Amino acid sequence: MTSPNYRNPWVLQQQMHRVLNFYYPDCIDTRYGGYIAQLDEREGFVYDGRTKHLVATARAVHNFSVGALIDGPVWCETAAEHGLHFLSNHHWDDGNDGYDWILDGRNTADATRFCYGHAFVLLASARAVEADVPGAEDELARAYGVIDDRFWESEHGLCADRADGRWDTVAPYRGQNANMHTCEALLAAYEATDEDRYLKRAYTIAEALIERLATETDGKIWEHYDRDWNIDMAYNEDDPRHQFRPWGYQPGHHAEWAKLLSILATHRSEPWLLPTAKNLFDIAIEDGWDDESGGFYYTVDGDGQPIIADKYGWAVTEAIGAAALLGRTDERYLDWYDRLWEYAEQYFINPSFGNWYERLTRTHERDDPNRGVEVEPGYHPLTNSFVALRVFR
Repeated sequence: MTSPNYRNPWVLQQQMHRVLNFYYPDCIDTRYGGYIAQLDEREGFVYDGRTKHLVATARAVHNFSVGALIDGPVWCETAAEHGLHFLSNHHWDDGNDGYDWILDGRNTADATRFCYGHAFVLLASARAVEADVPGAEDELARAYGVIDDRFWESEHGLCADRADGRWDTVAPYRGQNANMHTCEALLAAYEATDEDRYLKRAYTIAEALIERLATETDGKIWEHYDRDWNIDMAYNEDDPRHQFRPWGYQPGHHAEWAKLLSILATHRSEPWLLPTAKNLFDIAIEDGWDDESGGFYYTVDGDGQPIIADKYGWAVTEAIGAAALLGRTDERYLDWYDRLWEYAEQYFINPSFGNWYERLTRTHERDDPNRGVEVEPGYHPLTNSFVALRVFR
């Protein structure tokens, strides 16, 4: 069977429509408000109708806003407004400022302030502004205000990772992942508003992490740092399967930074951006691609040997977005673009519904149902199809 031509904008739009249709209307929570993100990735049934995770809520707002931007199903804008209202009125803690991490229905279950979560609210609000969703401009300003006031560390040009719900204690851990997604959100905010402060801040983060810190690890991106942004090579070395902060280099994040630097290079003229983006993509392939089974290892050591050999769908989608952007100036990246879609069609895209599986074993078995409150409601395949759509249009 011939794989679809994903350089064709119509094919990309159909893929995006299938992802959106997998979640709608079952994700719309008519009891508590917001969304039900916990849909079984194989069959589509709801397995948790109460838990509201900040990132899942924000990602769904983003997704439906993107759906509106591509002239997707007519319900996309209403669905985006539905989730934005819930973010603004229920995730937001008016007494202490900031967005609660986890809700049980409408009640706070975990008030921890994660920069990662606030970055996704900023991203969701930016896409909603672009899609003319009511209330999005106010939410964008509020989310950016919290990041700027509470997380931003100007002396480092980077953000802190997390604090307690009252902002009394800021954790000593610093991480690149929260900053990477803050950079992503700032780029979206700039594209939605044309306000230069967002672009300047995005560039500052990229420069600090990639131009400065990555030089200490031969151009590779380490994940974990202490409060002074010194590399912490021992962090979680004894827990390499930690769900959010595993030990090792992540090839998927190298591809993701290749994408972000490529986007920055369309708005900034610094000569290091595009060559570094290409180098990071090449590192992702050289160290992370499993030549035997296909796909990206989740984590590798400094020599490119797999630590966790599982395959994650998000890493494939990030490489798709990066390859589409890099392919504007170098045809060999388009070869990878086609190859990655073919691989995704074979292993990660659910043939029944069009959604993507979250995780498979090294040899592409599905060894558990991949359920939890921190689920991924289609954000990675939608956002990177959106990136590719803008390239090929």
